[in-house]
Amino acid sequence: MEISVDRERCLGAGMCALTAPEVFDQDTESGRVLLLNAVPSPTQAPATRKAAYICPSGAITVTGPRPAADGLSVGAGGANSGPAGRSGG
Repeated sequence: MEISVDRERCLGAGMCALTAPEVFDQDTESGRVLLLNAVPSPTQAPATRKAAYICPSGAITVTGPRPAADGLSVGAGGANSGPAGRSGG
C-alpha cells in the first residue's frame, strides 16, 4: 500500500489526522494534510483506507493491494474507491 496526497485539493477538515494519526497530520499554518508515512504498515492499513474514504475533498489516494477477508492480499492499484466512484475519499 502506498499513499499520496493532493495538498491543493485538501480542505483542511482534519478527518485523516483524526482517523490515522500515525500516517497523517495537519499543517499548523494552512491546516492542510501532511503525509507522515507514505507506506503505512499492515496494522495501519485499515485506518489509512478509512481516512482516504472519508476525506471530504478526495485529497488522499491509496494504491496497492487490498487485503482479502482472510488476510491475503488481492488485486492492485487504485484500491480505494470512495462514494460515487471517487478515488480517495
